[in-house]
Order: sequence, then structure tokens, then C-alpha cells
Amino acid sequence: QVQLVESGGGSAQAGGSLRLSCAASGDIYKYYMAWFRQRPGKEREAVAGISFPDGSWKSYHDSVKDRFTISRDNAKNTVYLQMNTLSPEDTAMYYCAAGSGAWSRSSWFRDNRYNIWGQGTQVTVSS
Repeated sequence: QVQLVESGGGSAQAGGSLRLSCAASGDIYKYYMAWFRQRPGKEREAVAGISFPDGSWKSYHDSVKDRFTISRDNAKNTVYLQMNTLSPEDTAMYYCAAGSGAWSRSSWFRDNRYNIWGQGTQVTVSS
């Protein structure tokens, strides 16, 4: 199975932007993908999900709609999360996840649907 490595995290000012990347060690076209985050003192939550193979379907947590965009480039085996208009509430460890089992649009946000996880990348937004 593939391994996932996130990058692109760091510090940003409120209102700024960051782009996270999730590079896979192998083909990702057969995986549905998602970004999760864990904010300090909070449980892990799904941020954005994208279908396979072509990413024609996407979904977002309400708190990031219209600010974050998930995309995938199967040729590069990479998934991205473009984050705009960042706020301090977006401060979290961000994780990339891939799933290859049963999946449905109604359950994309459930972390038990994903069987491959990256190590995470920290995003810190200051006001």
C-alpha cells in the first residue's frame, strides 16, 4: 500500500494562505482521499474529501467551505489542500488520508473509512 507524506504547513497570518501537499509513494488513482485536522484540545475532524479516480466529487466541512479547496493530481500522485482566508481557528495538525475500501459520499468524513494516513503537518495561524 502507498505511504503518504504531507508538506506545506507552517505559520501564517490571519487572512493569509497556505497550500498543503500530500505526496504518495505510489498510484493514488484508486484511492479516495481526504484531509483531516486535529485542533488543540479537539477531536480529529474531516476537512475536505475528494472522490476517485478523477476527483469529480468534493466535499468540505462547513467551517472551511468557500475558503479551502481540495484537488488531486493523479499523474503526480499528489493531493493538495489550498487554504485561503486563514483564521486562528484553523490552527491544527493536518493529516492526509487515503481509503480503498467501501466508500460513499454520505460517509466521506468518517475517519474509519480511511486506512492509510500521513504523519501530519502543523499549521499555525496567528491573529
